[in-house]
Amino acid sequence: MHALRLAQALLESVPVSLREFYAPHYTVTDAAEGERLGRWRALGAANKAAHVAALYPSAGAVVEIGCGDGALLAALSARGIGSQLDGFEISPEAAGLARLKDIPRVGRIEAYDGERIPADDDAYDLAVLSHVVEHIPEPLPVLREAARLAPRVIVEVPLEANRSARRPSVRAEAARIGHVHAFDRAAVRDLCSQAGLKVVSELTDPLSLAHHSFFAADAAARGKAALKTFVRRTAFRASPERAERLFTVHYACLAARR
Repeated sequence: MHALRLAQALLESVPVSLREFYAPHYTVTDAAEGERLGRWRALGAANKAAHVAALYPSAGAVVEIGCGDGALLAALSARGIGSQLDGFEISPEAAGLARLKDIPRVGRIEAYDGERIPADDDAYDLAVLSHVVEHIPEPLPVLREAARLAPRVIVEVPLEANRSARRPSVRAEAARIGHVHAFDRAAVRDLCSQAGLKVVSELTDPLSLAHHSFFAADAAARGKAALKTFVRRTAFRASPERAERLFTVHYACLAARR
């Protein structure tokens, strides 16, 4: 309930520290739960890295804003993306976990104040904001900061402005993990435009069986996850645009300075 109260405060624009909200997410004391969350983040990171590879595989120096525990930096490194990989994160606890990872080509991994990244203009070829902006009450300044650091920005979010995601149970879970926005594709494109960026390519992904079944505890839950995956991927193949209005898909776009 603590996380739900904090998320509600964020939605109501009550001054709440994002660091306070996310500290418990990265300070799990139960070893088994910590290992499971690490595997969950690694699974998501592999998917996100595939999206980066599809949108801009030839990136030079890369900065990830909101790098969490470093899972995506590790996945990008494993794919050979980025001549240099830096990460900045509002949560000192998460940045500490990221620094523990042995990630080839990683340079700086630092906690920052959530406003200005301590790096020069055009220090990077690509900035990545992957599943970050839906967590920030005012995401535009962060996107402008990304555009200051690099001429190209990849933004990825779940598109949660849909029929399924409006269910109370789904909104409660989104609040629990800190989602304070429910975007559709047009809202993300408009946000990029306000930051002085133009979307040049984009993709959507209904996600895999591994994603939908990860937390399934028994055979019945795994069967339900398999059916959900089949229905959603079938609907997505038939009409990606209609699928976005019915259920949550992940959306990633490459935007460049105008």
